Amino acid sequence: MADAVAPADPAAAPNAEVEQPRTWSSMVFSILKQAMMFYFISSMLGKFGGGQNKTNTTAPANVRSFPPSVNLFPVGQLFDLYMYLDESASYLAGEYECSFKMFQELQFNNFENGNLFAQKKKLKYGDWTSGPNGDGSYMFEKTFATPEVLLRNQSLYLHAFVVKSGQSPNPSDKNYIRREVVYGMYQLNRYKKKHYKKTANLLTGVSEQSDEDLAKAEIMKFEILNFWHPNISINIVDDHTNWQKGGVPPPLDKDLKFAPNGEFYHPILFFNNYWNLGADYMPINDTVKELKLSVSFYPLSLFKYQMYASQNMRNQWSDILQSEKEDDDSIKVALLETNPILLGITIVVSMLHTVLELLAFKNDIQFWKSRKDLVGLSVRSVLFNIFQSLIVFLYICDNETNFVVKMSVGIGLLIECWKIPKVLNVELDRENLLFGVLPRVKFSDKGSYVESDTKIYDQMAFRYLSWVLFPLLVGYAVYSIIYVEQRGWYSWVLNMLYGYLLMFGFITMTPQLFINYKLKSVAHLPWRMLTYKFINTFIDDLFAFVIKMPTLYRIGCFRDDIIFLIYLYQRWIYRVDPSRMNEYGTSGEHEHGVPPPVEGDTATPAIEESKKDK
Repeated sequence: MADAVAPADPAAAPNAEVEQPRTWSSMVFSILKQAMMFYFISSMLGKFGGGQNKTNTTAPANVRSFPPSVNLFPVGQLFDLYMYLDESASYLAGEYECSFKMFQELQFNNFENGNLFAQKKKLKYGDWTSGPNGDGSYMFEKTFATPEVLLRNQSLYLHAFVVKSGQSPNPSDKNYIRREVVYGMYQLNRYKKKHYKKTANLLTGVSEQSDEDLAKAEIMKFEILNFWHPNISINIVDDHTNWQKGGVPPPLDKDLKFAPNGEFYHPILFFNNYWNLGADYMPINDTVKELKLSVSFYPLSLFKYQMYASQNMRNQWSDILQSEKEDDDSIKVALLETNPILLGITIVVSMLHTVLELLAFKNDIQFWKSRKDLVGLSVRSVLFNIFQSLIVFLYICDNETNFVVKMSVGIGLLIECWKIPKVLNVELDRENLLFGVLPRVKFSDKGSYVESDTKIYDQMAFRYLSWVLFPLLVGYAVYSIIYVEQRGWYSWVLNMLYGYLLMFGFITMTPQLFINYKLKSVAHLPWRMLTYKFINTFIDDLFAFVIKMPTLYRIGCFRDDIIFLIYLYQRWIYRVDPSRMNEYGTSGEHEHGVPPPVEGDTATPAIEESKKDK
């Protein structure tokens, strides 16, 4: 309820919401979720009779008493459109109440003295060719003084009425027929959170935030502020399906209104704000003297309505899962500005990317589960990956990320930790107890790792790598502590390490290249998993061009390509010979050594020739 929201601070409103940077993976994943939801709703509606003049026969047994309904508006029906602005949140007319929030004290019934925004008469239902643009659309614009109700941090609503031509939505009018009034209501303002964090330079103690923001950070984590978007679209759905009352699938059951006896249903009046970008919302405060509102009215097909309705359903699930409800502007910009062919290719490749990620994960688990030795593998790289996953997990916990993200990252950390006993010997020392109670955990290198030259080469690689990484780490730490405000020393350490790993973490893939070079072999690598990841790196490059992102991040998408190209070059120059014996007397054909000759077998031709020479 709007009245329950604390009054907004006008001075703080311009910075009401700080958008977190989004990676291409989260953007593409959001597109895939929407596409899957669109497909789900479309398939669902197909089963319930999505075509024209089809009868819905899938209703449960308890609603069979209702006959198939028809649309109140036949094709070509003339109708009138009325739109009012009011602070009330419902429309009450006699015993029939069409409300979004059923508050008896909030009733819109002020037709004579109400704020009429616009009206249009003698429109034709199902007409896709009329209007100034020849597409059945009409635009209504108006600029007005900022209503006092919005300055009080309350809400303003748009009430839309559609009646047959000649009728009236006003209950006091003699031409009013209450059962034939098509009504819809939309809240024009939007409440968004502004988060407060007390940050300062750790060396000087000076903060760039205002004193007011710092004071609020002491008493609250966030504040709810009022925002306004100047555009809204009202769609009247062109549909003549013979729906049956009580048997309409969700989410149509919310918007489809039937007569009490199920004889007919009202055409759906849908308020569409999907294409309203979050960046276009403006804060409402005392400095805003006037507001502009543009309302576009046009017909909408049932299929498109299904897609938009499924998007609204996704937002409801986001509320349940406590995930982000904000629509990603980058996704919408990509849908609006990207070439349709390229966008279609991107969506198909995105699905391929998801499949390859799953296959890479599956083969990585299988590789380490079945691995019997560590010859040629960089153990330190595995341990460093665990350190990276731990830093990412602690970082998202420190920044109050939603539970779904914490769970996914936490599971990834557990999987990385699962590799520890695969690369190290883990033992419990029950003789030297910690605090005299807990046994100590001892880690030691595996025998196959120590006995071969792998450990020596691994140590050499990380020693050379430290000559590059440590100066970069020191430089980045100095930069972050001087120029970046932090909440405290703990947050500084996490933010510094997280940013450092994002920028230079790819360098940790190079020790394995060094070991391959020294051993002159790549037979020990999980090539199936690497192949999946190698293909995904080129898919990343495609996303770097399609999705809008900072230039430096776009360049960063090409760093992994260099590493994987070197891997491919090493595989080409270090050809795998399955019959070649290594220093342990094993080969790809004989993993447990050459089997002894079976008694009675004839000698090989090479041995026979040597006997003849004697």
